[in-house]
Order: sequence, then C-alpha cells, then structure tokens
Amino acid sequence: MSNTITSTNFNFPNQKSVYHGKVREVYTLENNLLLMVATDRLSAFDVVMPKGIPYKGQILNQIATKMMRDTEDLVPNWLIATPDPNVAIGEACEPFKVEMVIRGYMSGHAAREYKAGKRLLCGVEMPEGMKENDKFPEPIITPATKAEMGDHDEDISREDIIKKGIVSEEDYIQLEDYTRKLFKRGSEIAAKRGLILVDTKYEFGKTKDGKIVLIDEIHTPDSSRYFYAEGYEERQKNEEPQKQLSKEFVRQWLIQNGFQGLEGQKLPEMSDEYIESVSERYIELYENITGEKFVKADVSNIQERIEKNVLDYLKK
Repeated sequence: MSNTITSTNFNFPNQKSVYHGKVREVYTLENNLLLMVATDRLSAFDVVMPKGIPYKGQILNQIATKMMRDTEDLVPNWLIATPDPNVAIGEACEPFKVEMVIRGYMSGHAAREYKAGKRLLCGVEMPEGMKENDKFPEPIITPATKAEMGDHDEDISREDIIKKGIVSEEDYIQLEDYTRKLFKRGSEIAAKRGLILVDTKYEFGKTKDGKIVLIDEIHTPDSSRYFYAEGYEERQKNEEPQKQLSKEFVRQWLIQNGFQGLEGQKLPEMSDEYIESVSERYIELYENITGEKFVKADVSNIQERIEKNVLDYLKK
C-alpha cells in the first residue's frame, strides 16, 4: 500500500484557524488567504471511510485546478496558486450554505427518488415516462443544504432557500446563472474527451468585496458523475447500466455490502486489494477527464512534502 494522507495538523505562519471537512482540510491565514489540503480520505453517503485512497487527494486537486483554469473566463473563482500537488491556495470567502447541484440526466439520487414514485425534486418537476439515465429535456438545478461532517446534505427548493433567507433572491439568481454556464462548459469539455457530464455540484462564496466566486472543487469524480459517450444510446435502448466515470462504483460496492449510511448499518471492511483498485480507478478517471497522463507525486513523506512546498510559496 502506498502512503496516504488522511489527516493534517499543520501550523503555517500567520495561521488563524483550521476546518476539517469530509475530504479537505481548510487553513485560514492572515492577508485573506485560504489554504486547502486535499486529503486521500474517501467519503460516500456522507460517511468518511476509515482508510485513505492512494493519490486521491492529488487527483482531485489537480482536476479541480485544471477545471478552474478552463472556466475562469466564464465565472470568477477563488484560486490563486497550487504550490503542491495536494494543495490549493486562494482568496478567503464567506461560503453560501447551499450546494448548487445540476443534473443533465436522471441518475443517482434523482433516479432513486423517481423510482420511489416522486416526480418533484427540490421543487423541480421531473417528466413522466423517464427511464434511469435518460437525458432531461433541460438540465435541472436541485440544490442541497450543506451538512456538517457526519450529517447528510438535504434537498431544498429554490423557494425555500430564498424564503428562509439562506441566500438572497438577487444572489441566488446569480448562483443559478453561474451554475448553468459552468455545466454547459463542463459538458463541452467532457464531450471532447468522449464523456458525458451527467450531473455535478458547485459551491460558491462571497469575497470581502462582495463578489460571488466559485470555490472548492469542480468537475472532479467526487463532485460529478460522468458516462462514457460511446455506446450510451445503445445501453439506454437495451436498458443496460451505463458505463460510469465517478465514485458511484464505490457507492455500489457499499450498497452490495449492506451499507447506505443509514443508522445501525455497519461499514464494510475495505481490503488493501480493494483500496488499490479504487486508487487505480481514480487514476483512470483523472486521465479520462483531463486527457493527460497522471504523474504520481512523491508519497514517501506527504506531510513533509506539503509543508516544505507551502512554506516555500509563503516566503515568496
């Protein structure tokens, strides 16, 4: 098993606070800087798995960085620099307390709700007569409230977000506009790689100047679901499962092993062989999504490497 990074306890110069998310550790520094470490933790059904996945943090950080660069002409984002394969540094923002989930196809959570007989998802109507993985006539936005670690994100409608004052109407209109633009660009990038961007989520924050910017990750296999475009129509016609590029394969493995994050359910044990196979799948995801060969960073001492790279950057 390769070395992994599953927790951090850095003390950087001018550090004010640290927040431990499901997968990322967020360090707030003075001068309005935020430093985000992508760990190798794996989260599914809002539960963090006990073992890390080799190279996962590097993969997520590098995909997100590339996608931020590929969309910054459309939507401003928080990113300033990536001094280490697992680290992103950017402008500190006040995050909106909603995740903007957008779905081009009826898959995953939407399909599970549809199968249960529901036709309304987050106040948005889903057409009758759809099959799992069918394309929606238009992409639908189905927001979720952001949960604390260990809690589940919850579906919420646009109306409730505005009514409860979670986001002002003016800001929410901007979030919707940015979400649609990013999804359109993400779908175009995916199509060039022979992929379909099925659904994804975006997170936004406000800078101290009141500007809305894209934060966190974007178009990664943790925040998005991809299908292979080749054979999509054929598989739909034959009612076969779609060939996916996302961490859905981990969710399916957990479901097969009797776990869906529900109370009283026991987390199944992941063998070293299974963890290696998950790591290989993530590398495959990286290469398919970016169209570039994945270059493994030195993992002989990840903590030391990160600390040195960050300190060198901060000195500049």
